[in-house]
Amino acid sequence: MRYLVRPMCIGDLPQVNDIDRVCFPTQWPTLSFRRELVSNRLSHYLVVLENGTRVTELEGVSNDTGSRSVDRFPERLRRFFFADRKPEPTTQERILGMVGFWTMADEAHISTIGVRPAYRRQGLGELLLISAIELAQTLNATIVTLEVRASNVPAQSLYEKYGFTRVGVRKSYYNDREDALIMTTDTISSGAFQNHFQRLRQVHVETWGPTACWLT
Repeated sequence: MRYLVRPMCIGDLPQVNDIDRVCFPTQWPTLSFRRELVSNRLSHYLVVLENGTRVTELEGVSNDTGSRSVDRFPERLRRFFFADRKPEPTTQERILGMVGFWTMADEAHISTIGVRPAYRRQGLGELLLISAIELAQTLNATIVTLEVRASNVPAQSLYEKYGFTRVGVRKSYYNDREDALIMTTDTISSGAFQNHFQRLRQVHVETWGPTACWLT
């Protein structure tokens, strides 16, 4: 299959950080995906990737494993200062997007979702949302919540399509002072939600083709 959804790993971080910068250039504070993966037991992150495409083929993506400042060191000094730093493995596939959420009590709160601009309008954002809801259900979450910019009408439409409703506003939530809409689902294990969700999931497969998913 062309696409695969799987858990994010440390080797994905160079690409994930680049996607985050492109999708959310004005967001502050930015997520530390490394800390989320290593230290936050409440966090769950997935990536969607294109099988069989090497990272080096993707223009504009850094393949470093640490701070970008390392690349500014002359080679001799870099060997001296960073000789004991072992490079971490990086994935060979092209990562196209990511989604993450935190589980708190019976709630799964989506913290981020983004797709490379060149791959938007190809069903990948919807695929990530579907995968996040499915994973939340396996983790026994009852509802899924999120915040979305008041001006991001396309994202709101996608969430509403999947049963999210507006339940509040966080004033001046973003660093540029834009409001965030709070959206939440009904109980995701209910028959009504699952009937609607599975119908939409099938339509997505028929429209964009099947995708391999490895959620845990």
